[in-house]
Amino acid sequence: MNRFTYALKQRNLEELRKYPKADLHNHFVLGGSRSFLYQAAGKKIEPLKNSLSSMGEMDQWSQKYIGQDFNSTEMRKLLIKATFQQAKEDGVTVLEIGEDVWGLNEFFHNDIDELVDAFTSAQKEIAPDIELRLQIGLSRHCPIDYLEECLSHFWGNKNFYSIDLYGDELAQPIENFKGIYRRARKEGLRLKAHVGEWGTAKDVRTAVEELELDEVQHGIAAADDESVIRFLADNKIRLNITPTSNILLGRVADMSVHPIGKLYRSGVDVTINSDDVLIFDSDVSKEYLRFYESQCLMAEELENIRKNGLKPIAV
Repeated sequence: MNRFTYALKQRNLEELRKYPKADLHNHFVLGGSRSFLYQAAGKKIEPLKNSLSSMGEMDQWSQKYIGQDFNSTEMRKLLIKATFQQAKEDGVTVLEIGEDVWGLNEFFHNDIDELVDAFTSAQKEIAPDIELRLQIGLSRHCPIDYLEECLSHFWGNKNFYSIDLYGDELAQPIENFKGIYRRARKEGLRLKAHVGEWGTAKDVRTAVEELELDEVQHGIAAADDESVIRFLADNKIRLNITPTSNILLGRVADMSVHPIGKLYRSGVDVTINSDDVLIFDSDVSKEYLRFYESQCLMAEELENIRKNGLKPIAV
């Protein structure tokens, strides 16, 4: 029997942490080690105890526990280190994280080299064996001309692996970002966007077609439409799924009925990720175990998903 599947069947979380895994959907500001941040900053951050009813409530949690306490260059860099520490403790060997474009001016003095160094230095100090895939982040509520101005500092920098769009799915039409994503394709970046968490299956397909996405962050709404499922499978579009986040934000009723089971068995490329560890207590090993314990996915299916997430992808 495979050691990872054996650890799942034994429900041995500490053993699961020993095996390599990817985390391709991680927001570093909320992705760090609780104990690391407590030791370094004296800040005790409690995970959610109950489900939220809106993204607004999630923002309230962030203001309470993160807020102004981490609103400086020094503390921003500490959050980056905490995320590498969390990944290291959890056996993550491929980590995709990055800064929102507005953070370049807010925390890094409009110095792209300082921003990149904050991530690469933290990696070398905390977890040199982790493969860092550095991401450019875009907030969907920001005006396009503002984002384009911010991105002028990022274009041409070969340290970045991907670009991701996140935030309120209803903030503005996905089509507004076509110009940015066409440029990102020319820059050689892997194209990602948050969609189908709060939106519909149609929204998922529209985003993939309009932005020519390689990957979708969430995308679970696709399970509601067989034609969209087939579209994703046929076009090899990866969905980077975050299960506990989906449940605590009220997008899925229970782990046992999470749509990842249907999507995976329909041939869609799926991965299992953390999203926001500090809020959801959702490190990747726990997410695998929760899927197994709920019987949403079998141990052998989870092992296939783990290995798939670790495969290198040419940009």
